[in-house]
Amino acid sequence: MSLIQVRDVRKEFQIARKREGFWGSVKGLFSHHYDTKIAVDGITFDIQSGEMIGFIGPNGAGKSTTIKMLTGILVPTSGEVTVLGRTPHKNREMNAANLGVVFGQRTQLWWDLPLIESIELLKYVYRIPENQFRRTLGMLSDLLEVNAFMNTPVRQLSLGQRMRGDLLAALIHEPPILFLDEPTIGLDIIAKERIRDLLVTINRERGVTVLLTTHDMADIEKTCDRMIIIDQGSLIYDGKLAALRAQYGKIRRLRVDFRNEPRSLQLDGAVLVNQEGLRCWFDFDKDDITASQLIARISEQEEIVDLTIEEPEIESIIKEIYEASSDAARQAKGEQEEQVLQLI
Repeated sequence: MSLIQVRDVRKEFQIARKREGFWGSVKGLFSHHYDTKIAVDGITFDIQSGEMIGFIGPNGAGKSTTIKMLTGILVPTSGEVTVLGRTPHKNREMNAANLGVVFGQRTQLWWDLPLIESIELLKYVYRIPENQFRRTLGMLSDLLEVNAFMNTPVRQLSLGQRMRGDLLAALIHEPPILFLDEPTIGLDIIAKERIRDLLVTINRERGVTVLLTTHDMADIEKTCDRMIIIDQGSLIYDGKLAALRAQYGKIRRLRVDFRNEPRSLQLDGAVLVNQEGLRCWFDFDKDDITASQLIARISEQEEIVDLTIEEPEIESIIKEIYEASSDAARQAKGEQEEQVLQLI
């Protein structure tokens, strides 16, 4: 059985329609009209124990709404959500005991207390036995490197230190599942790498299942094997990162350093996109020509000193997926409008 199951889940919000003018505002005090906003539109996916998953989408795509349904904060309008075999909103206390949650813009630590006192309070919140608490605290403190500022008030911590403190708070009760919402936002490069290394470590050594929401694609590339992408409330991709590259990012770039100034190269299946002295860049579609075939054709015409094949950046692949999703949505909307006009 999957650790987390999401089956055809839909979440709608009723938003009060604002009336214009003074009298419209007065009427609004006595009667209300609502518009329906669809935040999540029938998504389905499973998460197995020990997976590390990047859960991404543009702002307003439905990521946070989905996570809130998984934590039990929100109730689905329709569909089914189960976490460890339980319905989150019906078993919120038990569900919370099995989850660790970190929001990059919010903290669960007490602002004016030293970090250690916040963690001590959580021992009582989660009813952690003393021996287990001390053992877990020692292990996580070393892993997160928080001992140097454990007695510092939270308000005096740097953003990177506070994030490590929040991770300590989220993991102190040893949850099997960890939800992370933008955990590296605002951090410097060193702090980001420390957080990423930690996530990989707890996943590998302790089997913690991680669902990571982020806009930093480097977080995904360095931690996750699988990606779930949603847009406008709908799931548009669920699969391995390697398969994503194979399916979408088909354009590769070949950088070539020549021995001498290259003449006008006659190449089928590749386009010269830039040249700086003896260095040239060629774009090619991997489905039309392989890298080895292209290199062979170039070497027949000019002497090659060095070369590098550049894989497409994950950001460009995600952009391509979003654009394809938007085009499909516009096409579907146009077909619906055409059908309505034919009925009139």
